[in-house]
Amino acid sequence: MSTLHWTEDHTTRSARWHSENGTPAPRRTVLADDRTKAATAHRLAHEGTGLLWRGDYHNARRLLAAMGRRIDPTPPRPGATPADAFHLERRARRHRARVLGRLLVLLEHDHTLALRRAPDVREACHQAYGPPSGPTVVSLRELLGVIGAHQWRTKGVDVPALGARIHPHYGVFSPVRGEYVDLVARAPLPPALRRGPGTAFDLGTGTGVLAAVLARRGVRRVVATDVAPRALACAEDNARRLGLGGRVDVVGPCLFPEGRAGLVVCNPPWLPARPSSALEQGVYDAEGAMLQGFLTGLSDRLLPGGEGWLVLSDLAEQLGLRTRAQLLGAFEAAGLRVVDRLDTAPRHPRARDTTDPLHTARAAEVTSLWRLVGAT
Repeated sequence: MSTLHWTEDHTTRSARWHSENGTPAPRRTVLADDRTKAATAHRLAHEGTGLLWRGDYHNARRLLAAMGRRIDPTPPRPGATPADAFHLERRARRHRARVLGRLLVLLEHDHTLALRRAPDVREACHQAYGPPSGPTVVSLRELLGVIGAHQWRTKGVDVPALGARIHPHYGVFSPVRGEYVDLVARAPLPPALRRGPGTAFDLGTGTGVLAAVLARRGVRRVVATDVAPRALACAEDNARRLGLGGRVDVVGPCLFPEGRAGLVVCNPPWLPARPSSALEQGVYDAEGAMLQGFLTGLSDRLLPGGEGWLVLSDLAEQLGLRTRAQLLGAFEAAGLRVVDRLDTAPRHPRARDTTDPLHTARAAEVTSLWRLVGAT
């Protein structure tokens, strides 16, 4: 844990530096307040200087927005492939995050944000960061994400397939894209489960939404796994809220639990690219490692008559990051065959956003549930 230093009232001060995405503390930090111009703030942040805000909270949010308007997106060059456009957009997002992440705020020893008109962020910060351990500096952009996550956790996300709400924790992928949940809710259960109540595995459970859907469908026992401690805590919380604590067991950190099951469900990150932070691990999977781990280990974990359900978008194929032939080849190499595939179109707003540089790929995206069994 590094320390950030600055000068205030002719005195050198310091506080712990915290960044969820591992960004190092700025080498130089200056004070900023309501008199700071957006052009000046953008220039300093672009040069790598941190700006510790000491003015009005709402003015800080306005300054952050104004700085964002000064970051010009890089248009894709003529003739760029979808993969080129994807990598360019990722690079632009990283640059934007670096620059805007240099507008900073100080959380006091109890997570209080001591700015004029600032909201009470103590509970939100406790949920995201844990118990306070002294004054800490974070980026305002990150803090706004923490506040938003707290609001989602309090309100919950309506999941029609459950007839209930799921409450995502900070850093855990929220089930706002309901089409993949609907696929799991309507796919026919495999013979190994239809012959009587049995066991299913939900790998990479996240919020636990798919485990809850399976339990509500009558699966006697669902073992939900994840490698992220935040996800494990979130899944346990949601199982308890839904009254499924006796039927959903959350274990980990791991991919596969011990034993075999009549059904193994996996909804891995859909894009084979390196995540730039822990918060992106629900979307990006470097080298497709989780997908490959699921396919490689599946046959040995299925009971006779059991199936593996792979829930996967073809956005990577639309972007040229993976081909359908490569996916099918991975099935074959793992000793698996496809018995059925259920498809659905995306319903999220980005699929209709024509200003999105990846709009063409997103508009053509199809999410599939692949029903897989052992080849022999």
